[in-house]
Amino acid sequence: MKKLVLILIAVLSFNNCAKRNETITSMKKQLRHVVLFKFKKEATPEAIKSIENAFIALPNKIEEIKDFEWGLNNSPEGLNKGFTHCFFVTFDSQEDLAKYLPHPSHQAFVALLEPHLDDVLVLDYWNKK
Repeated sequence: MKKLVLILIAVLSFNNCAKRNETITSMKKQLRHVVLFKFKKEATPEAIKSIENAFIALPNKIEEIKDFEWGLNNSPEGLNKGFTHCFFVTFDSQEDLAKYLPHPSHQAFVALLEPHLDDVLVLDYWNKK
């Protein structure tokens, strides 16, 4: 009986791994737009919070955004060069990104951001399996 239970557990585990691998290999090709911000020393916490909220609101205003996430640097390595915020925006196509960049909601966000921004780093890439 013990062997039967162990065999059943092994079979179920293998099946779950196979399903996960199938999901990974069938991952849809998407364009990732990574944006890192370094704020000016004089940028207030209130201004930074307003900028965070404005960026977070963009997916509800711009239909071309397919996924969005963000976070604050917490790396113990100390290699962030003053960049504190990372925003990760996903698009289905280069055309969607091209519509996003001049979109009035994105441009309003940029106008809000610019007075407080010391530096920005942007990387775009197509996800790979």
